[in-house]
Formats: sequence, C-alpha cells, structure tokens
Amino acid sequence: MDEQIISEAIAANVRAALAEDLGSGDITALLIPEDQMASARVITREDGIICGTDWVDAVFEALSDDIRIDWQVKDGDSVLSGDSLFTLQGPARAILSGERCALNFLQTLSGTATVSRTYADMVAHTNTKLLDTRKTLPGLRIAQKYAVKCGGCENHRTGLYDAFLIKENHIMTCGSIRQAIEAARNTAPDKPVEVEVESIEEFQQAHEAGADIIMLDNFDIADLEVCVARNQGRAKLEASGGIDDSTLTGIAETGVDYISIGALTKHCKALDLSMRITL
Repeated sequence: MDEQIISEAIAANVRAALAEDLGSGDITALLIPEDQMASARVITREDGIICGTDWVDAVFEALSDDIRIDWQVKDGDSVLSGDSLFTLQGPARAILSGERCALNFLQTLSGTATVSRTYADMVAHTNTKLLDTRKTLPGLRIAQKYAVKCGGCENHRTGLYDAFLIKENHIMTCGSIRQAIEAARNTAPDKPVEVEVESIEEFQQAHEAGADIIMLDNFDIADLEVCVARNQGRAKLEASGGIDDSTLTGIAETGVDYISIGALTKHCKALDLSMRITL
C-alpha cells in the first residue's frame, strides 16, 4: 500500500479520534500539576501480532512535543502475553490524555493483524493468497488493510473506485455478464474487471467474456476444482462466501488464486493491552 496514502490516513484517523475523545479538553487530566512528568509502560495480556505503532506515535506527537516513546516491537512482530511493547516518558497530562486513543488504535489493528496471521498460516503450504474485503470499520479502512498486510494476507480493492466488481445486480441491469464486462472495458480500460458468479454456467460465461478475475461465490469443493481445471490459468480465480477456519484449507488446496474473507477485518477481536503509569 502506498506510504503517502497510509500517512494521510494516520493523520485523519488520529485527528478524528482525539477530537472525539478530548472534545473541549480532558478535565480529569487537569487534576495533575501541569509540570508533572511521568513514565509509562504498555504490555500485552495476549499473544498476537503487533500493528499500529505509527498511529500510537501520531497520537502522542499531536499532544506534546516532549513525549518520548521507546518501542520494543515493530509492526508485524509476534508477541506473547506479558511482553512489553513500548515505554513512554514525558508530561503526565499528555500521556494520560492520549492513552485511550493510542491503545484503541494499537489493540484494534493488532487484532486485525493477528486474525490475518492465523488465516495466512493455514494456507501457507499452498499458492493461494488471502484477500480482505470492504467489510471494514468505518473510517479505518486504510488502517485495517495495512494491518491485514502486516498479518501476512493481501488487499482486495480499496474502494469502489480502483477496480470493477460486477455482481448479480450489475449483471441484471446491464443485460448479461458479457455486456457488463464490455461496458466496464469501455468505461475504464485500465481498471481490472472482476465478475462474481454463482454457478459453473456463469463461470463459463465470465471466462469466455474475458474477465480478469472471476469470483466463485459459495462454490463447493467439487465445483471449485471444475473451474480451476477449465480455467487453465487464463483468469484469476477467487473463492468467496462464508469461508471460515473449518473450510479455508480445503478451498485453498483446490488451486484457486485467491480467497476473500470478510472476517479478517469485521470479526477481529482487539488485543488486550494495558498501560501503567510510574512517576
């Protein structure tokens, strides 16, 4: 993912999060003397994959130029329960005001990366790549897609603008799979064209019409194998629909190029983190 896009997302995410949390000001932090300095340590209470360090840095940078952060980990690292992630030194008010926003980003993105690594490990013996979807937390799409990459999976399209994904309703209104693909080629010839199909017959239509990627929605193992054999490597094949850890490996072993899984971003459980202040 482009570094400029990530940088812009971090700035926007942090700006929105601090505005939401601080509002007119942290009144509880005013109980602490303005010149009080403090140190803090953040640990994880669960095993997982770390992601979101740049978001944490940006939160505290926005609150004070005098906060020092020393990281013991980097994005993509595996950690065990009890491991120290980073320490902080600086103005106590700013550290406490930024605590929740910083940990929210770190725990959520680490949760996404952890789920992604779990799934990626399950298909590591195959050539299939796992893709995320647009089923992301509102406002955190770039962040979660970055976390998916940290966990070892890949990104599908970012939004509705960077690739065609022609589904049943598009096909219905265009008239046919072939007509929808032709319209896409005429609309934006430089964009990849993916078609979602629900049967082998529809797969054949998309294949003959020259789709770049064919999404095989809710196909069973036998039908996936038929499509892989008929495709002969011409289009990229993507399995999708209700895939979980009980079905993932078998689907990957059919030889499909991609498997898209909404659970990478929409079912993730935040990593349990804890921060303790020392004066």
